[in-house]
Amino acid sequence: MEILRYVAFSTDPAGGNPAGVVLDAAGAGEAAMQAAAAEVGYSETAFVVDPGDGFLDVRYFSPLAEVPFCGHATIATAVAHAERHGTGRLRLRTAAGPVTVTTDRTADGTLVATLVSVAPRTVPLDEADLAGLRAILGWSADDLDPALPPRVAFAGAWHPVLAAATRDRLARLDYDMAALGALMAARDWTTIDLVWRESPTVFHARNPFPPGGVTEDPATGAAAAAFGGYLRELGLVPVPATLTIHQGHDLGRPSTITVTVPAERDSGIGVTGTAVRLR
Repeated sequence: MEILRYVAFSTDPAGGNPAGVVLDAAGAGEAAMQAAAAEVGYSETAFVVDPGDGFLDVRYFSPLAEVPFCGHATIATAVAHAERHGTGRLRLRTAAGPVTVTTDRTADGTLVATLVSVAPRTVPLDEADLAGLRAILGWSADDLDPALPPRVAFAGAWHPVLAAATRDRLARLDYDMAALGALMAARDWTTIDLVWRESPTVFHARNPFPPGGVTEDPATGAAAAAFGGYLRELGLVPVPATLTIHQGHDLGRPSTITVTVPAERDSGIGVTGTAVRLR
């Protein structure tokens, strides 16, 4: 397998979230893909197979396990594909369902990719699970923003959403990785989406990712899509809306994610970003 390495949601190799990309994984079994993802060591590596039916089959592996969907690896895959085959629209078949992704070039030649997620869902966060999350994170009830209530959101993978009342609270991330990982494994959560609202359409996010063997993800497209669905379902933004999510700044890997929230309740959420190859 030829493993390409990209940074997604940034044009600076020192920013964004690194992802592995295998554009032709034909013949590779699950064990080989898992071993390759572990060797790459990024939070996710995407493996693509073209069955010749108009779709690309894509599987995503963290260093520890397969995940149903990964936004930043999808953006990286689309940009890698565009560099080799030209821009356009791709139809992806993922474990979470069908995802479309479109690539284009800006006036300065930068490749930009936009994915449209599966239909999002939002469900209540159990009070006991909320208490468990707060205890592991060291957050008090006063640390939560009452205007953005805790929920569990989905747009290909499940992410509890907790909103911090202040930027300072979001910046002070310290948790027991084993304890959080155990809770997340029991609930089938992929990352924890911790957010702070700077303005009506600008947010900052941090995403602990123990199930992937990563303390924190510097840019999480799947969580950004789920968060867009959460905001729409709870009526927390007027729709249609275009949101900006800043992530990775506290890690020294700044990332920018643009989220498009259509008005139609069951429509997928758009996630847009750039990607650059690591040489």
